[in-house]
Amino acid sequence: MPDGFVGEQLGRFVATSRWDDLSDALRHEGRRSLLNFLGCALGVAQTAPVEMATRVLVPLSGADRVTVFGRTERLDVLSAAFVNAIAGNLLDYDDTHLQTVIHPSAPVAPAVLALAEQRGLSGADALHAFILGMEVECRIGNAVSPGHYARGWHITSTCGIFGSAAAAARLLGLGAEQTWHALGIASSQSAGTVENLPNAAKNVSVGNAARNGIFAALLAEQGYTAAPASIEGTLGWARAMGDTPVIAEMVDGLGERWEAAKNTYKPYPCGIVMHAVIDACLTLRRDHNLAADDIAEIVVSGDQLLLDRGDRPATNDRDARVSIPHCAAVSLMRNAAGLAEFSNETVNDPAIAALRRRVRVALDPAAPRGSARAIARLTDGRSVETTVLHPIGSFERPLSDRDIEAKARDLALQGGFAGSIDAVIEAAWAIDRAPTIERLTAALGRS
Repeated sequence: MPDGFVGEQLGRFVATSRWDDLSDALRHEGRRSLLNFLGCALGVAQTAPVEMATRVLVPLSGADRVTVFGRTERLDVLSAAFVNAIAGNLLDYDDTHLQTVIHPSAPVAPAVLALAEQRGLSGADALHAFILGMEVECRIGNAVSPGHYARGWHITSTCGIFGSAAAAARLLGLGAEQTWHALGIASSQSAGTVENLPNAAKNVSVGNAARNGIFAALLAEQGYTAAPASIEGTLGWARAMGDTPVIAEMVDGLGERWEAAKNTYKPYPCGIVMHAVIDACLTLRRDHNLAADDIAEIVVSGDQLLLDRGDRPATNDRDARVSIPHCAAVSLMRNAAGLAEFSNETVNDPAIAALRRRVRVALDPAAPRGSARAIARLTDGRSVETTVLHPIGSFERPLSDRDIEAKARDLALQGGFAGSIDAVIEAAWAIDRAPTIERLTAALGRS
């Protein structure tokens, strides 16, 4: 392991990284992450949570304003990053780093795009900063997982602020020491709790991660400093918010082993650990031609994380996204788990509610992370079952580029996006060849 403080090593890595050091495959994964995020944000641009946040911030916003995705309003950099981060994470349809269950793009992409638009920076600069930010947040997340999440910290928010700060520091041209201080300042603003996952307060903490990461970098640019071991010190961030951190996960192989290359993209708009549940139930329905009336009970089993996240009733569209009974019920009854299946209308459907009540959740300590088993006990006395180890969208079964494009188009349609989603897709794929990101932000705005 290299010598020095964690922030010092990460700061040096971010400040000295060269575009030519990034492989073509890593750059392409960055573009995939960006496009997936933009589709998610456009899908909810007109919804109440985004509308309310925008309404609060418009009268408070400074004069130097940038794009709010899918909306006519423009906001200052900090406020735009906040609103766009809320939007990208709202549906639980955004990307996932499976080892940590961090959604890497939501805290970082809004910060990058807001700063790059304001300062007229190149698309390559923006993509480079985006990849570096994702790398930093996921490495810090690796070091504190799984104890950090188990204590109730919402890891996308708490680690996402480090990604936002790193990316912002890179775009501001901060040196290694200033970037180190930006990460330390970010550690004092890290927040977000798992208890709030079924509520809009969850998205506030993701928005704050994007906004406050920029703020940390701007303070460091002005000369603010932080303690050398802000992240890993005896009374630092990692030990205060989790178990003893695995320092090697943060700093070993920087620039050689890329966590950003391990990003994954969801085919279903719900918590990532629900995906194996959905695939298992869809498989049972298809392979055994099941109808709801055939089912006396469904038993869904998996590891402790699956139960911690999903062993809960569904009373609205938000908690349905992290409800095992709801995911199982819609998959078996409707043979689908798309945006419509997680609407309030579906949650309140009496037939869906009746089937949810026949779902039982069980712990399987031997189940691998991300897997699920579904057993359907039928009214004729038979039982049928299946196990899914790697759901669609996982690292082992990834979505294709065309899948991500189709997802973005569907989200834009569902969200009533008034612009051209084809123009957004084209600009996202070509971002690193553009002298500025103006073509992308113009396509994302709603005139």
